[in-house]
Amino acid sequence: MATVAPNPIARCTGRRNEAMATTTIAPSTAAPITTASDPAPRGASFSAASAATATARDIHSHHIGSVYYEPVVGAAGAGSTASMSSVTTSPASTVVEPSESARPRAMTTWSTLAKARLSALVVFTTAAGYLVAPSADRGWEQFLGTVGGTALAAASAAILNQFAEIRRDAKMERTRNRPLPAGHVAPALALVVGLLAAYAGVSMVAFFGNLLASAMTLGTIAVYVLLYTPLKPRTTLNTLVGAVTGATPPMIGWAAATGALEPGAWVLGGILFVWQIPHFFALAWLYREDYRRGGFAMLPVLDEQGRITAETVLLTSLLLVPLSLLATMFGVAGWWYAAGSVVLGCWLCLQAWRFWRRRDDSTARAVFVGSIVYLPLLLVLLVIDRGAVTPLAAVRGGFTVETSGSAPLADSPSSLDPRAVERATRPRLDSSPR
Repeated sequence: MATVAPNPIARCTGRRNEAMATTTIAPSTAAPITTASDPAPRGASFSAASAATATARDIHSHHIGSVYYEPVVGAAGAGSTASMSSVTTSPASTVVEPSESARPRAMTTWSTLAKARLSALVVFTTAAGYLVAPSADRGWEQFLGTVGGTALAAASAAILNQFAEIRRDAKMERTRNRPLPAGHVAPALALVVGLLAAYAGVSMVAFFGNLLASAMTLGTIAVYVLLYTPLKPRTTLNTLVGAVTGATPPMIGWAAATGALEPGAWVLGGILFVWQIPHFFALAWLYREDYRRGGFAMLPVLDEQGRITAETVLLTSLLLVPLSLLATMFGVAGWWYAAGSVVLGCWLCLQAWRFWRRRDDSTARAVFVGSIVYLPLLLVLLVIDRGAVTPLAAVRGGFTVETSGSAPLADSPSSLDPRAVERATRPRLDSSPR
C-alpha cells in the first residue's frame, strides 16, 4: 500500500489553528477564555489586535524615555503572545484596561518633560559658581537651597518650552515621543506644573540666597521661554540668545554666595556662553534634517555645506582656551587649574579641527561628546583648585593686595578698599561650617 507523505503546510496550519484556539490575551480571573468552540466577539478580536499593535509600536520606539508599555510574554499551547493588561469579555462589548506595568511611568514621563539631564547640568554649573565664589557668610543650607531652586527653575523652563513647541516637536523624529506630543501629559497640566515650578524655584533662590540671585533666576526663565523659544523658528541667532540663558547658572550661584557679580562671575558666565556654541552646533549638525522638518532656523540647517558651521565650531573652541585662563588671572582658581584647562581646551580644539577638515556625522559627534566631557572636568578642576592664587583678585584703587590664604599684605591697610580686605581675609567654606 502506498505511503502518503504528510503535508507540511497542513501540519503547520493545524498547529497555528490550535495555538490560536488556546491563546488568550491576559484574561482576568472573571473573564472566560476564548476557545475555538466559544469564539470571541468581533470587538474582542479587534481590541486585542489593536493593543498588540500599539505595544509593538511603543516597544520599537528608539527615543529615550518613550517606552511606556512592556510586553508580557506567555506560552499557551504552541504559541505565545505579547499582552497588555487584563481583558474583560462580555457578549456585548470588550474593554481593554491597562495594567500597572502598561501605564506610562510617571517618573519617566515627568523627568523627560523636565529634561532631567539638562537640568542636572544647570545644577552642576550653579554649584560650581557658588563654591568658587569668595564668601564667609554661607553654609550648606544656603548651598542646597540655591541649587534646588535653580533645578526647579530649569525644569520649569524646559516644561514651558515644550508646551510652546508641541506641534513642532511632533514633526521631529527626535522629539515626537516626548510626553506632550505623544499625549502622555495634558498640555494644560504641563502649563500649570511649569508655572508652579518657576514660582517655587525663584522663591527658593530668594529665600536661601538673595534677591539678586532670585532676579537673575526669574530673568533666565523669562528669556528662555519668552525670547529664545519664539526665535528658534525665525533666526539662526536663537542659539546666541539660548547661550545667554545657559551662561547664567554659575553667575546665579556666585551671586547667591556673595550678593554681587564680581569679575570672577563674569568669567564663569563667559566660559559657559562660548562653550555652548560648539556644543549645540555639533548637535544641530547631527539632527539637521530633523530640525528642518520641525521648521527651526538652526545654522546647520541653512548652511547646507557646513562650512560656516565648522568654522564657527573651530573658532569658539579655540576661544575657550584663553577664556578659561582668565579664571586664574582673576583669582578664581590656581595654576593647576590653568594647566588642566589648557590640556582640555587643546583636546576639544582637536575634535573641532577634525570636524572642520571633514564635515560628517562622526566628526560632529566627536565634538558633541568632547564638549560634554570638557565642561564637567573643567568645573571640577575649578572647584578643586579654587582661589589658590589671586594675582588680580584684589586690585582696588591703584593698590594690589596679595593674599596667601589668610591675610592681606599691603603697604597701608587704611588706604585699601575695605571690601578687598574683607574678601582677602574670608575663610573657606570647609573651614567655616554653620
